[in-house]
Amino acid sequence: MKTEKHFLRKEIKQKLCLLSEQEKNRQSTEILQKIEQLPAFQTAETVLLYWSLPDEVDTQAFAEKWAARKTVLLPVVQGDEMVLRKYSGLSCLRSGAFGICEPEGEDFTDFDKIDLCIVPALAFDASGNRLGRGKGFYDRLLPRIAAPKIGVCFDVQLLNEIPCENFDAKMDFVISKF
Repeated sequence: MKTEKHFLRKEIKQKLCLLSEQEKNRQSTEILQKIEQLPAFQTAETVLLYWSLPDEVDTQAFAEKWAARKTVLLPVVQGDEMVLRKYSGLSCLRSGAFGICEPEGEDFTDFDKIDLCIVPALAFDASGNRLGRGKGFYDRLLPRIAAPKIGVCFDVQLLNEIPCENFDAKMDFVISKF
């Protein structure tokens, strides 16, 4: 299964390289507009988001927009684990593990207060299975959070089926351009 996931990761990364910046921006806008229309998002007070990498649905302006009205949490990699911290604007960010911007400040540990999780991946399937980047950070974090989990991805990241194991965190649903 590890080999199959490795090849899927490689295949998806190649497909992502073929998407133009314009297409990624267009799809990101459509996906985030869909999220904003969800009752679960509209009523959420605390949202786990992520600071996007260049090959992910772009959440950076989205985080900035909503941080004034909601508590927006971003993950921070510490060793083999992810902790969560409040995003309070660009000035709170520093370059962290893997070159991803991460907020400084106190760790957020009251997982029961999280109302919604918006999660990236290299790929998802229709059953909510997620193919991450292979380090298992989200697989260790998400089971500790009871809130609904929404996977977001570009259309080339939707697969018919992803091989999964017991420890793989599953999404409640996935939102893409379609």
